[in-house]
Amino acid sequence: MISLTIASMEQTQDITERRLADAWAELQSHSDQGKPLHPDAYRLAFADPEFLLRRETRGIRFQLELLKPDLDQSDAGIENTIVVFGSARFPAPEDADKALAVAQASGDAQAIADAHRGVRNAVYYDQARLFGQLVAQYSADKPAADRLYVATGGGPGIMEAANRGAHELGAATVGLNIALPHEQSANPYVTPSLSFKFHYFALRKMHFMMRAKALAAFPGGFGTLDELFEVITLVQTGKAKPVPIVLFGSDYWKRLLNFDVLLEAGAISPKDLDLFAYVDTPQDAWNYIAAFYKL
Repeated sequence: MISLTIASMEQTQDITERRLADAWAELQSHSDQGKPLHPDAYRLAFADPEFLLRRETRGIRFQLELLKPDLDQSDAGIENTIVVFGSARFPAPEDADKALAVAQASGDAQAIADAHRGVRNAVYYDQARLFGQLVAQYSADKPAADRLYVATGGGPGIMEAANRGAHELGAATVGLNIALPHEQSANPYVTPSLSFKFHYFALRKMHFMMRAKALAAFPGGFGTLDELFEVITLVQTGKAKPVPIVLFGSDYWKRLLNFDVLLEAGAISPKDLDLFAYVDTPQDAWNYIAAFYKL
């Protein structure tokens, strides 16, 4: 473990190296495709991508990334969302079954074990899909101002499942995607005009909360934990109004997070455990949200 740590330190020992990705990398593909962006002193400032992507104009990009999705959602009448977080790695049942068949045909023991895990995780995909349908079903006959829309990170896995469920009932869905070093695009169930791409995680998380009337956190990894604790912290500290927060899959969350340790250490108050609830079915998740708002 020590040798691994030292090796990791050796790879990042330059203290002058920037730790945040430059926004310029977002448009590097233009150059790769033979379409370089050349500086032009005479170009209007707001039409000059090289100027807008300078380190010194980062604050302007923050503002733009906050404003664009806000205006577009307002124009579309999206004011109330149910935010669904969860793993991008959990496959749809049909994909999990295909992967298992391929693995079994290969005879590779590790591939078979991984495929069986995929089949188990696909149960959560199905449940997120059903939850998305419940949200869309509630909103179908409501006036525009009272409708609830499913909003996710826009990626695959649990995010895709929730968008898919709502989409299947004809509802518009929101996707707040993030530009990552590896290739990623919005899942096909996000409404195209409500599919937004972010460079900054912080601005993306702010947009999750700006319209959120509830949060459903399905099993996930670091990203899901980051998003979940952002919301819990905002509500706990009073920086955001209370919203129903459901942790879907009580066995997963109770094995992953022992909140009693925080309580016993005095790091949180007993009432903080009331900020969220464990649920195990899509209907229970919806019932909890509905009871909170007396829907």
